[in-house]
Amino acid sequence: MKSIPILIVILCTCLAPVAWAQGPPNYTVIDLGTVGGTYSLAGGISNSGWVEGYSTVPGDTAYHAFLWRKGVMTDLGTLGGPDSEAGYRPSNSGNAGGGSENGTPDPLAENYCGFGTNFICRPFLWRNDTHTMAPLPTLGGNNGFANGINDQNQVAGAAENTTTDPTCPSYPESKPVIWTNGQVHELPTFAGDPDGAAYAINGQGQAAGYSGTCFYALHPVLWQNGKVIDLGSLGGTRGVAIDINNQGQVVGDSRLLGDAAYHAFLWQSGVMTDLGTLPGDVSSAGEGINSKGQVVGGSVDASGNVRPFLWQNGVMTDLNTLIPPDSPLYLLEPTGTINARGQIAGYALVISTGEVHAFLATPTGAYGATRESPKVVLPDNVRKLVQQRRSGRLGVGAKGLR
Repeated sequence: MKSIPILIVILCTCLAPVAWAQGPPNYTVIDLGTVGGTYSLAGGISNSGWVEGYSTVPGDTAYHAFLWRKGVMTDLGTLGGPDSEAGYRPSNSGNAGGGSENGTPDPLAENYCGFGTNFICRPFLWRNDTHTMAPLPTLGGNNGFANGINDQNQVAGAAENTTTDPTCPSYPESKPVIWTNGQVHELPTFAGDPDGAAYAINGQGQAAGYSGTCFYALHPVLWQNGKVIDLGSLGGTRGVAIDINNQGQVVGDSRLLGDAAYHAFLWQSGVMTDLGTLPGDVSSAGEGINSKGQVVGGSVDASGNVRPFLWQNGVMTDLNTLIPPDSPLYLLEPTGTINARGQIAGYALVISTGEVHAFLATPTGAYGATRESPKVVLPDNVRKLVQQRRSGRLGVGAKGLR
């Protein structure tokens, strides 16, 4: 990996913040740092303040999963290969799921973990009480990936079986699964789709994710009581569910009619609501929802520049208008979801260096936008990184396209 060159262009400050009766909360923001490299991303935050994610190591030669809490970032290591990743919500006790290379070349040369090394990718469970990373079983295939975890230590994810994928004949199928007490349980896909993945699981055991093919997340779905429910669409043919709260509300994104753009959605009791975009943008994606129904995600313009949003009470606000004007960070996307306290984790551009670091934003108790939103043209390397991450977050076929 190479460090990101410094190139930040402020075009204008012309997007006026939305007026609220009480206003969205203001936030303080801190840089969570890295485990030694120049890049880190927060992938999930628990109600107790545990943040999980991944970071480059010194020299940017590999990625390692991390856990952060109260100023301490812990490198979780790997299962024997060079790279690992944790990218969704950890439990309140600091347990986390993820995927790690084990150092063994994949016999089918898959890139399941997404690091470009073609090593076998094994799903793992990190136990915070013992500080150990243990592999989780697959459905008979070589690869898998663990995602969000609840306080009952049920882990959502995906795992390969030994059946040839009809939509990707070089590889086996990759099925949505839940691990309970270390045992893997396959979830059904929708309408005979060969592939899928579960990304988040709530305290009631409801899971959210997608059902589709080797290359496309076709249906945003909810699993409950052993059944799969298609959440519908905003007019397009593809979509994915990313997070679910304990009230059963689901967020994600869906393609619009024609599939040229996608919008964040909130699904509740059978109804999918289009959350729109920030002014001037063309697409958006819902990344997280808390018990209060606050939604966070990213809004993207036609050039691929991304801005973070907070949506509540029907209004979408740029998070960069809610942080101090002299912040050393330009927030990019709240990929780390939002917890019950309203804390938001994600990744941001470090303005002074051009590096990308994980951030944590905490409500201050004040309300209303603090400034207008700067329009930032991202460095090409950062924009490419954002676009690659969007493709991966869609679960675009767990065949190395994460």
